[in-house]
Amino acid sequence: MNRAAGLLIFLFLFYFSSSQEVEKVVIDFRSGDINRFENYILKGLAQNIQHYRDELKDLKVVVVVHGNGYRFFIKNLERSPYREDKVLRKKQKELKERLENLVKFYNIRFEVCSLGLKAKGISEDNIYPFVKPVFSALKGIVHWQNEGYAYMLFE
Repeated sequence: MNRAAGLLIFLFLFYFSSSQEVEKVVIDFRSGDINRFENYILKGLAQNIQHYRDELKDLKVVVVVHGNGYRFFIKNLERSPYREDKVLRKKQKELKERLENLVKFYNIRFEVCSLGLKAKGISEDNIYPFVKPVFSALKGIVHWQNEGYAYMLFE
């Protein structure tokens, strides 16, 4: 094997092995504060995932939503406890588009607690289609931690 071919194989193996590094995090999201939602979820997650990509690494993110966080994942606010939230109403379309981009471009997975939805009188058919209902936030978080995902709380 000539020197150039050996170097090429080394570079290929180096790139392949370094691009396979994966970090994983499950985020316990329960805040109803729109500024925190925009800064932590919409802006912060995209910036962090891009930082990992720039270092040829991968950051897998699952966001488990419960508590007051439901408000950002509702299709029809009129059929929810958040119908009077004027700020949310005004920004809903933009927030939805940004969430869809997180799913599409950054492969973020969103899950929502079915028990909490039911307790708040929110139908599962009234959440965005890219959000997966899970039995409970606890079950979702435990599942992902058992899969090796680090835990972070965003309140």
